This record gives sequence, C-alpha cells and structure tokens, in this order.
Amino acid sequence: MTDTDTAFPTSSAPRISTGVPGLDDILCGGLTPSRLYLLEGTPGTGKTTLALQFLREGAARGEATLYVTLSETGQELRASAATHGWSLDGIEVYELVNEMGLDPDSEQSILHPSEIELGETVREVIARVEALKPERVVFDSLSELRLLAQNPLRYRRQILALKQFFARRACTVLMLDDRTSETGDLQLHSIAHGVVSLEQTLREFGSERRRLRIIKMRGIKYRGGDHDFSLETGGIRVFPRLIAAEHHTPFDAKVRSTGTGALDLLLGGGLVPGTNTLLLGPSGVGKTTTAIRCMLAALERGETATYYLFDEGLATLLGRAITLGMDLTPHLATKRLTITQIDPAELSPGEFSSMVRQAVEERGSSFVVIDSLNAYLHAMPGEEFLILQMHEMLSYLNQQGVTTLLVLGQHGVIGEVRTDIDLSYLSDAILLFRFFEARGEVRTALSVVKSRVNAHERTIREMKLSAQGIQVGEALTDFEGVLTGLPSYRGSVAMLTGDAPAGGVR
Repeated sequence: MTDTDTAFPTSSAPRISTGVPGLDDILCGGLTPSRLYLLEGTPGTGKTTLALQFLREGAARGEATLYVTLSETGQELRASAATHGWSLDGIEVYELVNEMGLDPDSEQSILHPSEIELGETVREVIARVEALKPERVVFDSLSELRLLAQNPLRYRRQILALKQFFARRACTVLMLDDRTSETGDLQLHSIAHGVVSLEQTLREFGSERRRLRIIKMRGIKYRGGDHDFSLETGGIRVFPRLIAAEHHTPFDAKVRSTGTGALDLLLGGGLVPGTNTLLLGPSGVGKTTTAIRCMLAALERGETATYYLFDEGLATLLGRAITLGMDLTPHLATKRLTITQIDPAELSPGEFSSMVRQAVEERGSSFVVIDSLNAYLHAMPGEEFLILQMHEMLSYLNQQGVTTLLVLGQHGVIGEVRTDIDLSYLSDAILLFRFFEARGEVRTALSVVKSRVNAHERTIREMKLSAQGIQVGEALTDFEGVLTGLPSYRGSVAMLTGDAPAGGVR
C-alpha cells in the first residue's frame, strides 16, 4: 500500500516505534512487530545509525535488544555510538564471526548444505536469542552472510531459515544490506516483510543529499516517494515529504492591513490570510523593506511571524530595518518573531519544508516571509521537481491560513528585466516593483498585476523609502511607459518628496 489514497488512517494493528524522528510518520504509526525488515543502502548512508536508534528505542521501553554484528567489532560499534553521545547500555552486542571464523582455512557455512538448519556459528546466536529472548534484533550485515553462504541458493535458504527462526520467537528484526549483491537481485525484497532503502547523492557544490524510500511494507499504508533525511550528531532525522492534501485547518479569511494605507488600496484592501503574495522586482528596489513593513503590521496586531533569510546577514537586516523606522528587536525579544538565517547549500527541500511546518504547527506562526526564492532555488539546481515541492509547501501554508510573502529578484535595473524561474503561476497575488527615471532621478514604481482574492487597483503608484518607512504616492496617471523605465510625462502629478536613507535598500 502506498500514499495513492488521499488519507492515511492509522491501522488498528499494534505498531512499534522505529526511534527515528519522522520515520514513524512516513510509516503512519511505525513497524508491525514480530516481522523481518530489510534496511539497504550503500556504505555511508546511515544504516548502522538507524539500526542503533531502533534498538535504543526498544531499550528505552524496557525491551531486550540484540545487535548481531559481522561487519564491525563490538568496540567499533560502541565507538561509533559514542560519537552521537549514546551509550549502548541495555543493548546486547554479539560478534557473530570472529577472526578465527573468517580464517580462509575454515570452510564453514551457516547452513548445512544437505539440511535447512543453521551451522555451528549461528547456533551460538540461537543460544543467545533463546537466553536473552530479545524483542528487537539487528543483523549487520547480510553481505558477510552472502560471502559465507558461497552460492545464491544457500544464501536464500539461510535468510528464510533465519526469518522462520525469529518469527517463532516474536522478534522484530532489521537486516542490513550494503547492496554488494548483483545488480537487480531482488530475492531479499521478496523475503522481507518490508524494505527501507537509504541513498546519498553528491552534488557539484554543498553537502551530499540523503534520501529515504519505503520500497515495500506489507499490510500497512505508508507515504511513498523520496523523503529527505539528515545524518548528524545525535542520529538520523527524516523529513517526511509534505502532502498538502493532508493538512486543512479552519481560519478567518478577513483582509488584514499591510500597515500602509495606499498599499492596502493597491491590493484591494490588504493581505488575505491563506494566500501568498510574490514581491517581484530588481535588486535594490525595496522588496525586502516592503515585506518587513507588512510583517511588522502583523506583529503589531499580535500575530506570530517567521522570517526565512537566505540572502543577507541578520545584523544587516535588523540594522537597516531600524534605519527605516521599523525596529524588530522588541518582537524578537518576546519571541513572537523568529528570523532564521539559512545556508541553502546545506539545506535540502524536505528539511526546509519541515522547518516551515514546525514554525506553523508548533510556534503558531500565521505570517511567513521567504527572502529570497532566488538563493533557495539556485542552490539546488540538481533537485528534481523543486518547483512542485514549492507548490506543495505554498498549498500547505494557504490551507493553514498563513499569510505568505515571497521575495523574488529579477535581473536588470531599468528597461528590460527578466526572471530565471517563473513562479507567477504559484502566487495568489503579485506586487510588481520597477525602477523608472523622472526629473534626473531613479525612482520606484509599484503596482499589483495579479490578485486571485481581491478587486485590486490596476494603477501604478510611486513608492519611496525614508526614515518613516514606506511612502506610497498617488497613481501616476500623467505618466506613460513607467514600466519600461523611461516614461513620458503628460501632466502635473506631484512626485513624492523626502530622501531615502543612505546605504542600499531592497
């Protein structure tokens, strides 16, 4: 069963936790106990770490646990656990094959060739299992069993025998495999009750990407597809793929003010909860400042906001906001505003979606700013379907009643400007910023070119940044060609006065 259905009801059958944050969510409750599961992945993907988290979860619940290792010594395993700050207290570690057992002159096999039963080496494991009566067991790894078996038929018989042995003893077993078998060998998939696959991919720049996929899971629903995960000090964290259709929350769609009356008029009343607005224009035109002004209005109403900062430093943002008469530090102090500075080269799409969900569901953020989409999208050029993931995240925010502002920079200053990626179809409203020349000065024009929810103005107004924040003037009715950057003047419309503060503004 996969996530082709729109809902994921939790099965009434008992489940056990994997001990891995996010993985139980993907499995819609956890693993079915007393079954054998295959955990596969190339070396370095995190199989051993996940297996240790699985056993630590059992030990924390008072269950007897056993780690059978063929690929690492017990000392190496404890040293690896120590790097995560873990102790293996409560976990029995058994080295199945010691250096004598791997002697080339010792031609032993785990299964007797004429009988389907375990050989002398595994008999010791049987004795340990019968004495310990573990509820959770990890076999690490099957590649060594494959070598000892000497041929595929005997290897398959060994795995089947182990499966039957543990099933009779109500053990939940994870068997680790490093994919050293022949390409396309799926016999382990057919034997196992469930298969979890881990993979990592290298990119031209930045850290590697790690993904998890549930290949099969008998008898339970699960969320299919690739799910990003991170392997850090403290273990593995899985970021379930965001499915917007699962998240619907009632909310009040009453129009909210941007904090600037003329901008409210342009937008047809203001910003509407449950919608996202794209702030589009060249660098330095005032997009970030406008986003801050709108967010500050929400904070002053008592809302909680989250600002994701990709392009500039936090100190620079806060200092510039104060210069423009918009001090954010009191709201940071009360924790109603969270500004998260992000390095997109180290961030996966799934982790970012998970951060947004945490801000909305745990911190109660009703106003979210992403500044800017350029850095986020350009840092992941190799990510497939990134735009679809962004669409899913924006749909989720809309369904949660969040007011979302997206900042997107364009190339060019005056005249022709262009955008590398067209995100206009994802947006409910588009606030367009343009530079234009008038009376020997470079000025800023502001217009709303799209709104799905409000009857917005179709006028073009001048905007200026000053120590009082944002000033939005009257409609430029006596100008033609403002959006081209070189307008012609045909009347007596008064231009805004007052100087912008020194330094660059966006």
